[in-house]
Amino acid sequence: MGNSLKAIVAFVPSNKCQKYLLEDLEEMPVDKMVDLSGRQMRRLPVHICSFRELVKLYLSDNNLNHLPPELEQLQNLQILALDFNNFKALPLVVCTLKQLCILYLGNNKLCSLPLELRLLQNLKTLWIESNCLQYLPEVVCELSLLKTLHAGSNALRTLPPQLQCLQELRTIWLSGNLLSEFPPVLLDMPFLEVIDVDRNSIRFFPSLAHLPGLKLVIYDHNPCRNAPKVAKGVRRVGRWSEETPEPRKRSGAVIEITLDEKPLLPPAAKTEP
Repeated sequence: MGNSLKAIVAFVPSNKCQKYLLEDLEEMPVDKMVDLSGRQMRRLPVHICSFRELVKLYLSDNNLNHLPPELEQLQNLQILALDFNNFKALPLVVCTLKQLCILYLGNNKLCSLPLELRLLQNLKTLWIESNCLQYLPEVVCELSLLKTLHAGSNALRTLPPQLQCLQELRTIWLSGNLLSEFPPVLLDMPFLEVIDVDRNSIRFFPSLAHLPGLKLVIYDHNPCRNAPKVAKGVRRVGRWSEETPEPRKRSGAVIEITLDEKPLLPPAAKTEP
């Protein structure tokens, strides 16, 4: 059935309409995964919450702005995709799903995250890109197993010092924010492997040569006066990235280096643990 009809049916609470929306999905799939992405839904069919062994639930690209309390029954859920919806606040029921490893919240209207997010102590990957965040919620710094943080395309101007408590963090994507200086806290995180600060307003980069775990730094599209110094073997993507430590000058003109290879961007497809 068409997406428009599905969107209308999603409003009707009867069991018959709910099952029609699920296209006869009456029993939990063998692969323990349900994908209801792109169906223009405005409410989640409660029938899904009866699949108590469900591991993966994809609800991307809908019109959701709340979730039913029955979602709490999915205590085996490890992956939950809520990106490309209309959430202005994260439903607290999500914070009851303590086995979550990956949570996609990108492309919503979030201005903050609830303190209850700290209950998700198994979370390893958090996507909060393309929201309305003017600061990184400090509760994120309490997710001790977090390895990957996607926080690009918000309005971040700085990062909290508590971020250095995330000693499992390896990758942080901060492109498309309002950073006017390189976040000082990142200089105290020697375990970071990938730092992306592309498309910000950073004018000067401190040396990153002391970060032993660093493998890649993306700093392109900043009004910077220098390239960040890095240790041998670390890949840089940005102005003068092939120069060390300062750009080459001829007759007072700065010669910009054009990379042959494309910048490494955050993965477009969703990944699993």
